[in-house]
Amino acid sequence: MPKENKRRGRRDEKKNEKKRKRREEVEAEILSKKQRFEDQADFGLQDEHDGKQDNIGGASEIPFYGLLNESEQEYFKRADEMLELNQFDPAEERCLFLDNVYKEADGKELKIANSQSCSRLMERLILLSTPAQLKNLFQKFSGHFLNLVQHRFASHCCETLFIKSAPIVTQELTASLEGQQIGADGEIYVSMENLFLFTINELEGNMGYLMTDRFASHVLRVLLVVLSGQPLATSSTASLLRSKKKEKVGVLGFDSGAGHLGLEERPVPEVFQCAIDKVVSETVLGLDATFLRSLATHPTGNPVLQLLLELELSGTDKGRAKGENSILRKLLPDQPLVEGTESASFVNGLLYDPVGSRLLEVIVKNAPGKIFKALYGNLLKTRIGSLAKNETAGFVVVRVLDRLNKQDLEEATKSILPQVSGLVERSRTVVIRSLIQRCAVNGVDTSDIADACRLFLLLRVVPLTFGQVLNSAYGGVISTRLSKMLKLQEYQSPNISEGDIHSLKTDPEQLHGSLLVQSMLAIPGPLSASIFEGFLALPAETLLSMTENQAASRVLQASLTTPTSTAQFKRKIINSLFSDIGRLATSVVGSHVVDALWTATIGLGHYKDRIADELLKNEVAMRESFAGRAVWKNWMMDLFKHKKMDWVAKAKAGERDAASVGKKSGIELAREKFAATRSRNGAEKTLHADGKRKTQGR
Repeated sequence: MPKENKRRGRRDEKKNEKKRKRREEVEAEILSKKQRFEDQADFGLQDEHDGKQDNIGGASEIPFYGLLNESEQEYFKRADEMLELNQFDPAEERCLFLDNVYKEADGKELKIANSQSCSRLMERLILLSTPAQLKNLFQKFSGHFLNLVQHRFASHCCETLFIKSAPIVTQELTASLEGQQIGADGEIYVSMENLFLFTINELEGNMGYLMTDRFASHVLRVLLVVLSGQPLATSSTASLLRSKKKEKVGVLGFDSGAGHLGLEERPVPEVFQCAIDKVVSETVLGLDATFLRSLATHPTGNPVLQLLLELELSGTDKGRAKGENSILRKLLPDQPLVEGTESASFVNGLLYDPVGSRLLEVIVKNAPGKIFKALYGNLLKTRIGSLAKNETAGFVVVRVLDRLNKQDLEEATKSILPQVSGLVERSRTVVIRSLIQRCAVNGVDTSDIADACRLFLLLRVVPLTFGQVLNSAYGGVISTRLSKMLKLQEYQSPNISEGDIHSLKTDPEQLHGSLLVQSMLAIPGPLSASIFEGFLALPAETLLSMTENQAASRVLQASLTTPTSTAQFKRKIINSLFSDIGRLATSVVGSHVVDALWTATIGLGHYKDRIADELLKNEVAMRESFAGRAVWKNWMMDLFKHKKMDWVAKAKAGERDAASVGKKSGIELAREKFAATRSRNGAEKTLHADGKRKTQGR
């Protein structure tokens, strides 16, 4: 019988496990450094600007802070698992556990942040830390930030540290200075404001290099946004900060994943604005126009350049953008901006570049009025129709429409109108939706906008209104028009369980169609009337299927709650939903439609009572469902079940309040808005003044 082949001299794998781990981590470090310098060489930072710009040459090699031994790695991995599960009964138990982890990590913070297996623990520690612990960690990182922000794993720890520390700056700005000069352990008090300023000074002189570093660029964006006081939750800012590949590190049952990114706009010390101005000016002085323009199309450098340009144009010094050394003047040096110039060629190149067009959006949105008028009048006005049908340039057109006055908007609408059919055919509705919204804001009558163009289906030349062009583009049959807009035939709604509620994803074409229909519903006249006609022409089966579709249900909710909706329309839709309301109340998607019926039945008391009766019949099923319990609470069904008269009185009181709000005149609403803005500005000035006094006191 043949013997099994065996390798001689094979060593025990357990004996070499420690050496193998050490070798793998060192190889990962070397690979990270190699990739960074390859990216730098590919972008031409070493040859083109060698000797000219000191801040582009790149920092020295990242030092090696050492490795955790086997027992330390095992301890921190277990601690990471416990923090992730967050199974601490009293809050004090978790605080004690955090203190013990910090004691064990004392002196090893840099090793943990640079460790592939333990850097997640550092992020979770930061999310759960107290202000004192954050300051202590901040000081441990000080002096090493230039190296940490360039590291593959430590850079994520720096991001989380900056975001988590941002509210502390505001808290200290409004708090009293008494008792803050001496820390709890007798240490000298260091404010979070100074810690951020130390970090900026540490990174100073390396901004040009960090802008194109694959890891440091994300940290740099977060730091600039935190210093500016801008909200981190807006779509424009969040898209600049978040990486699509970044792993989401959070704590179960703790609002850390979205909470810290949901920071609203907050007051910051005036010295932060000075620090930003210094960063912007020094970065521009160190970079020539050629390098800045190459950054405009660089995937890593472009988001940082967007942020720097936005901070320059929206800062306190409005005249900085007109200076010779501003980012805007270096990108567009030709004055006036006309065809045939170098600046015009640069703008034309950005229009059709998927990366560069985002920078052009920032320019269009924030540029001074004089520069925008020249840019639009000389380069974009005559071809705005052809730009609207381009997949990339269309987003720039949306930003342009936001800044046009009524007269220019009417002319732009006439140029874009012939392209509507082609845009609908290719499911590119972003420009159409923006055009409808801007026409409503500027008072442009969409029913009277006419243009001699061919019908999409009938192929005959007649003057068409905006609504007629849209209706003809989606087909002349009323019963199928709304289904085509929402792509109901192409995409069937899956059976969604409550466990999958956080993984709901809407198809992009359905989403854009839904947003287009919602914008049409908000405008009185033929646009909203065509949508209401489409709803009434739908069969009952299709209407019920819409309540289970995530994109279509939002349209149905908007049709029932928009001010343009009539009582007759609401009655017909609600009658179609009766006998299915109890089932919809337990649906993840359909429950939102049932919630919308509370507002839709204002003035229709009999319908509100019938809906409540149907919900009461399905009490058992609703109480067993998460969505059903939410509907039960929103409809105040406990009050309806035990004290119906009180429920009726409360419902009528809510209707009266809603009616009184709706009866306010435009001047009353404007006065309320002005008073709220004035109060908010006064509070911010007080905060800034307090911060200034604290700085002088120190």
